[in-house]
Amino acid sequence: MTSEVVENEFEFYSKAEKYWKDVPATVDGMLGGYGHISSIDINSSRKFLQRFLWDGPNRTGTTRALDCGAGIGRITKRLLLPLFKTVDMVDVTEDFLTKAKSYLGEEGRRVRNYFCCGLQDFSPEPNSYDVIWIQWVIGHLTDNHLSDFLKRCRAGLRPNGIVVIKDNMAQEGVIMDDVDSSVCRDLDVVRKIIRRAGLHLLAEERQENFPDEIYHVYTFAMR
Repeated sequence: MTSEVVENEFEFYSKAEKYWKDVPATVDGMLGGYGHISSIDINSSRKFLQRFLWDGPNRTGTTRALDCGAGIGRITKRLLLPLFKTVDMVDVTEDFLTKAKSYLGEEGRRVRNYFCCGLQDFSPEPNSYDVIWIQWVIGHLTDNHLSDFLKRCRAGLRPNGIVVIKDNMAQEGVIMDDVDSSVCRDLDVVRKIIRRAGLHLLAEERQENFPDEIYHVYTFAMR
């Protein structure tokens, strides 16, 4: 439970904002010095996502996606724009979104909105998105705020839409990182929060071929 490790909620959020303001607006900056894993990450994410985009009566649409904690648009550029007609991006750091406009190049014309906002305060437009992608950012939300945000994401889905979380998982419990003011939860804690938000887990997968020294990374699809 984040209530056990986050002593001051205001400080938890403000310290994280300050941390990201000092991070270089580069792929390496977005990945904490592990820029070399970006292609492995994107290729796995594409395979995971495409299983829901295949033909069929319950196929997830490809009209519009939302990239949460988007940074400079690494995922928007390489995963979402190639698969969806339009993409919206949301991130708490204005400099990252400014950088995204040049980083995305010509394809960036299909990014409709750049929302500068913390996810604890962000509400996706109801019934608007086929896929809401949330990667390496849930650790910056308390349990209650994460659950509430996922409820708002559920309301933001179009028919057959999905919410995807891809993030680090602790071996046990909840671990606080004082450097970037984030938490890392174990699988059971994350699954409980997903259920609490009224979402049903459709698929869960562990990322392969990442460096041994980093946390295990899991991807969840839900609606």
